[in-house]
Amino acid sequence: MSLLSVRDLSVKFASRKFSVTALDGISFDLDKGERLGIVGESGAGKSITGFSLMNLLSRPGFIDSGSIMFEGEDIVTMSEKEMRGIRGNRMAMIFQDPMVTLNPVLTIGQQMVETLKSHRDLSQAEAEQIAIVKLREVYIPSPEERLDQYPHELSGGMRQRIIIAMALLLDPQLIIADEPTTALDVTIQADIMELLLELCQSNKVGLILITHDLGVVSQMTERTLVMYAGKIIEAGSTREIINDPQHPYTQGLLNALPQQTQPGKRLKQIPGNMPTLSEIPSGCPFRPRCDYATEVCKTSKPEVVKYAHVEVACHEVNRLHLDRSKEQAS
Repeated sequence: MSLLSVRDLSVKFASRKFSVTALDGISFDLDKGERLGIVGESGAGKSITGFSLMNLLSRPGFIDSGSIMFEGEDIVTMSEKEMRGIRGNRMAMIFQDPMVTLNPVLTIGQQMVETLKSHRDLSQAEAEQIAIVKLREVYIPSPEERLDQYPHELSGGMRQRIIIAMALLLDPQLIIADEPTTALDVTIQADIMELLLELCQSNKVGLILITHDLGVVSQMTERTLVMYAGKIIEAGSTREIINDPQHPYTQGLLNALPQQTQPGKRLKQIPGNMPTLSEIPSGCPFRPRCDYATEVCKTSKPEVVKYAHVEVACHEVNRLHLDRSKEQAS
């Protein structure tokens, strides 16, 4: 049995006059200890997916249909009381900005101990000892002293390490990391990602890494989902997607990486912008930005099909593959 199994998940945001679709029938699985990347531009639906998995959507957002089976239990149908037994305990989330996650008026020790005691029958001394062990695991120097410090007294990198330690406090089976290094300096981003990878591997924790950076995904994950306008448009092993992308959008994301451009040359970019939820085009949502779009792309949504070791939703995948083969041969 998979650790996590998502089937036909649809999320909508309601207004007084109409509702818009943020996730359009997405499905995927995650095995125990597996690392999965979810990539795409802002507005693709990545973070909404993460919040849905934690059942943290608040009005006007709501899960319209589908199921999220976590260790055989459907999160969609759970009450808030039941979800409190899962969040932080069996499933944890790391957010983009640690200062949003950490309470500025409580010490690090108070926050870690409170988290432990809300899920475990522990004494104050036992909880503090576990907190110190977890801080030591993420290479926080002098962890005993950090328990008495407030978040503002620590650097951004130190705060993010503490967030990772807090995510691992109760030995969860799954961590969802939503752009965990966005608020950090470039110089320490790699250190944080390396730490997260090391801890997930050593603790056999499943990881869902949400990011816009395919370069990070290539180093961190085993499988990758590429999202566009609330749909999964390509899915497969990370190696296959990085080395042989089948969707024009995935190819565009790879071409946009700085290392794909010669020094002194203009960076490549995908023309246009991600459509808003209220203006998603008919047919293929990527059509207005795609060099391969045809008449059928205007009227028909592409179905997900197996192609060249990945699953891809594109009417013109054969033509894209043929053109790239010609380029590589020339």
